[in-house]
Amino acid sequence: MDNVQDHLHKQFHDNRLLVKVPQVTLFFWIIKVLCTTVGETFADYLNNTLGFGLNGTTAVTVVALVIALFFQFRSKTYKPFLYWLVVVLISVAGTLFTDNLTDNFNISLLTSSLVWAVLLGLTFAAWHRSEKTLSIHSIFTSKRESFYWLTILFTFALGTGVGDLIAERFDLGYGISFFIFAGAIVIVSLLWRFKFVNPVLGFWAVYVITRPLGAAIGDQMAQNDPKYGGWGLGTTNTSYIFLSLILVLVIYLGISKRDQIVIDPASVVTD
Repeated sequence: MDNVQDHLHKQFHDNRLLVKVPQVTLFFWIIKVLCTTVGETFADYLNNTLGFGLNGTTAVTVVALVIALFFQFRSKTYKPFLYWLVVVLISVAGTLFTDNLTDNFNISLLTSSLVWAVLLGLTFAAWHRSEKTLSIHSIFTSKRESFYWLTILFTFALGTGVGDLIAERFDLGYGISFFIFAGAIVIVSLLWRFKFVNPVLGFWAVYVITRPLGAAIGDQMAQNDPKYGGWGLGTTNTSYIFLSLILVLVIYLGISKRDQIVIDPASVVTD
């Protein structure tokens, strides 16, 4: 507790505390879906179009992610470009981790999805046991940020497995999968809105589901499969489109600062 309090005193400015993650606004969810789409298409772009192969793409992505996380942890406040760069790279990494289990180790999508779900649950349990909260409004210490990014990695890996399982293994196709996940998000959002579920549970449930939703959007735009559908834009064009949209929105948020969180120090859970 003393270490947390010391950290808080160092971070206070005009009786406010800057949190290292963005406010959950409409912009947050739009960029999140865009990032998940890029995670699906950019992994395929590096793997197939540029010829890195699955192992090479995984190595490049992990190195880039470690570097981005290094600067993210060193940052004292929320920086939109750096934060969303980490999210994009984690999205790609989560996709690749699931693909590696499937392609290199012949682990079924159902099994890998269950593995990621268990790891996600264990991370939540450890996070709450350690910090007494899972709220993203309290991400201002290195320990809480570590739990936060590990959770996000598992949500992307889980979302990749579930998305591929429904779209391809269950032969529903990308279009039908999109409406399934969109409908699930609407239902959870309504339950969250009318307080039938805990806000923290509602947030993380939607966060997980947006991953396969974004993957369905990316595959629908990039692929042209007679069995699963798609518009045939290719992974290159699709990745460029979504990366450009992310960049425009992140620049706007960096200038406007409208997604920056400031909290009352008295409300912080420190036990």
